[in-house]
Amino acid sequence: MRWSISIPQQDPDGVDDVGLTEYLARAEELGFEAGWVMEQAIGPTPMLAPLELLSYAAACTSRIRLGVAVMVTSLHDPLQLAAAATTVDRLSHGRLDLGVAPGGGFRQFAAFGVDRETFVSRFVEGLDLMKAAWSDEPRVTFHGRFRQLDDLPIQPKPVQRPHPPIWFGANAPTALARAVRHGDAFLGAGSATTASFREQVPVLRAEMERHGKREFPIGKRVYLVVDDDPERARERVVDGLRGIYGPMRGIEDVPVSGTPDDVARGLREVVDAGAETILLNPLGGSLGGDREQMERLVADVLPRVDEP
Repeated sequence: MRWSISIPQQDPDGVDDVGLTEYLARAEELGFEAGWVMEQAIGPTPMLAPLELLSYAAACTSRIRLGVAVMVTSLHDPLQLAAAATTVDRLSHGRLDLGVAPGGGFRQFAAFGVDRETFVSRFVEGLDLMKAAWSDEPRVTFHGRFRQLDDLPIQPKPVQRPHPPIWFGANAPTALARAVRHGDAFLGAGSATTASFREQVPVLRAEMERHGKREFPIGKRVYLVVDDDPERARERVVDGLRGIYGPMRGIEDVPVSGTPDDVARGLREVVDAGAETILLNPLGGSLGGDREQMERLVADVLPRVDEP
């Protein structure tokens, strides 16, 4: 089992750069596989932009991988996004994991000048264009439905070849199939329940067999709070989720919370559902709270998950 940790990115009162630097150093010291952020360009939560924050994290760390799950790439210019991802990958000496998704129909497409009717097609073509930009070819020619490029110079290239690992976020069976066809790994959404993740894993594995993919890591983000008082833990984790997702229906059903034994039991259920890697996303309410949660997870929870 591989364990990753979320990187705090909420900024309600100004960035605590010292605290963030210490958090990143401690996450690396504790042995986490990766640190991950998310994207929320529009929303009530004051959240730092993901790739820019990962650039900062690259300067504060030397080993831990750096991921974003997920970039809604249908809302981005593919060439500019490819260049930004390349920059993070080069600054981190090849440690970037890039999560992507087209986004659902509820997205504010008009705010980004994107046609709701074509966002999935734009997503697929945009991903193909990014891969072309990352290719070994110093000049790129690309003829798609939305973009026409003829012999354009694109430099530099990412450190990781042929490109940084592309993690997909998806829910519907057709989207899960697309993830296996176009991606390198899958990360189940934190806003999805363990039960729904358990239903997604067999679909992914069937698609892997169909396409002859042996290497396709499957993981899940898990929102959680550890507290010796289970009721207080539940209140804290739901408040944290409401701060991110607002009044989303069913969001209170997704987190894991409670005592160390309770949280270990919830994480074991995610492992049993098919997760090979878990992104622990504590909702501590502040940078200090997230740091305290990270310490408790390592000291009190993860050893219990590994117990027979």
